[in-house]
Amino acid sequence: MLGNAEMVARLVLAGAMGSVIGFERERLLWAAGLRTHMLVCVGACLFMIVSAFGFSDVLGQKNVTLDPSRIAAQVVSGIGFLGAGTILLRGEVVKGLTTAASLWAVAAIGLAVGGGLYVAGIAATILVVGILAGVKPIEESWRDRMRTHTLQLTVKAGSLSIDTLQDATGERASRVRQFVVRPGAEEGLEEVTIAFVRLSQTSVAAIAERLRENPAVVKVRLGSDR
Repeated sequence: MLGNAEMVARLVLAGAMGSVIGFERERLLWAAGLRTHMLVCVGACLFMIVSAFGFSDVLGQKNVTLDPSRIAAQVVSGIGFLGAGTILLRGEVVKGLTTAASLWAVAAIGLAVGGGLYVAGIAATILVVGILAGVKPIEESWRDRMRTHTLQLTVKAGSLSIDTLQDATGERASRVRQFVVRPGAEEGLEEVTIAFVRLSQTSVAAIAERLRENPAVVKVRLGSDR
């Protein structure tokens, strides 16, 4: 039977590991933050302790056989209701998948600590925090580069040509996906739409600044589409 001090230590350690991951979510103001992750991790740890050691007093009785993993196994499927609660459909965009996955991982960490697998629990905590905090800038940079960015220009009629655009974009001219010229709302002006692919917003903004220096350009507006 597990001693009282060891049980308390496992619960405290699980709460601490959950707080490390929860703090990263709290910092981004997600619904499932510090307290939620701590509670999930401590709860999973307690389930594991109960599953593995809570029925030791009846194991010695005749014809009594228990599976020590039966309660812990329910945590894996039971945590799904919390994960589903963090996934929201806003318009046509699904939000909260990463937070749901972090809750699922925290539950696994709690089970590991409850089972006495301290090294596995600590290693998993470090990995999860690294994935949540370290990979996010890389992911955002990649998404930014894959997004379609547009420039809306108001120019003097007949003044903006492909050659002028190539001078402004330089080596990034190959990233121009679309170049559309329409009559402007006022006489003598044209509306030009330029779409770029696989180009960061910073690079598109730099191109916009160069186009603003052209005396034929009246107005430049920057936009983006996912």
